[in-house]
Amino acid sequence: MLDVAKDATADEIKKAYRRLARQYHPDVNPGDKTAEDTFKEINEAYDILSDAEKRAEYDRYSRYWKQKGFQQSAKNSRVMGFKTRGESRVNNRTTTTDDSDYSQYIDFNSFVDQLLNRRREVRTEIDPNTARMSASESYKTGKTRVAYVAETREQKRDIEARLTLSLEKAYLGGSERIRLEDGRSLEVDMPPAMVTGQRLRLRNQGVNGGDLYLKITVSEHSFFKLKNSDIFCELPLTPSEAVLGGEVEVPTLDGWVKMKLPPGVFSGQRLRLAGKGYPTGNGERGDQLVEIQIVLPKEISEEERELYQKLRQIETFKPRKDLPV
Repeated sequence: MLDVAKDATADEIKKAYRRLARQYHPDVNPGDKTAEDTFKEINEAYDILSDAEKRAEYDRYSRYWKQKGFQQSAKNSRVMGFKTRGESRVNNRTTTTDDSDYSQYIDFNSFVDQLLNRRREVRTEIDPNTARMSASESYKTGKTRVAYVAETREQKRDIEARLTLSLEKAYLGGSERIRLEDGRSLEVDMPPAMVTGQRLRLRNQGVNGGDLYLKITVSEHSFFKLKNSDIFCELPLTPSEAVLGGEVEVPTLDGWVKMKLPPGVFSGQRLRLAGKGYPTGNGERGDQLVEIQIVLPKEISEEERELYQKLRQIETFKPRKDLPV
């Protein structure tokens, strides 16, 4: 099918396969059933010839199958319980035969089916006019189709799944239940301080004993912004807090902590909470950077209004005094 010499190298086989696959690919020949069937045959041929063991088996079988009397010999070996391999003695001389037993195959197609790990299903559509006939007669007059079904002998294989976590959950770690695409539900004990792109390996949870890799994504937080090992946040303050300073409470991943404000902070100024950032993985932590945002009230009480009016009368701060005009 690949139109290569019997002693073709692996590179020559691959080159021929790629050329023919491009020529007969269904995407290149939409709606062409003949091209589709040819493409399947090309893939089957490459599956055999690209595998050293399959190719050697194919060469041996095709050589013996074409020999006159091989089919009858294979049949006899099945009936008598003999195998066509090993050593035998003829006239006190030891002769060595091929180390292969092909007696299980009734024809060449059966042998190819075995190489490709597929089984053949014969489906018969019975003609209604033959419904009263015997089963054997109906089979003969029915429409018979042959379909190939791959054997389910799947190899051990690793698989990957994605898991999205909140920033708090990624920071703390702990138990998390996940559901996989194949319907399984697993309880996963996750380490703390996970980051986006990190992969967790779960041994023997893949296909047929392979491993499962969980790819972690940490979702964006509405308040904390993570950048490497530092955490950024904006802290709103009242005008009086900004002017007077003092202690205020600030949220962190560890909960609320007290931070001392210097008097006269301004919007956009950043204060640092050392060691309150994200773990770096080597036992250390980054910092939390707190950006000040002075917020004005939209509504105030009568008492507050009186105090603001009094402050306005006595305040000495003149912000427009030095304008360059």
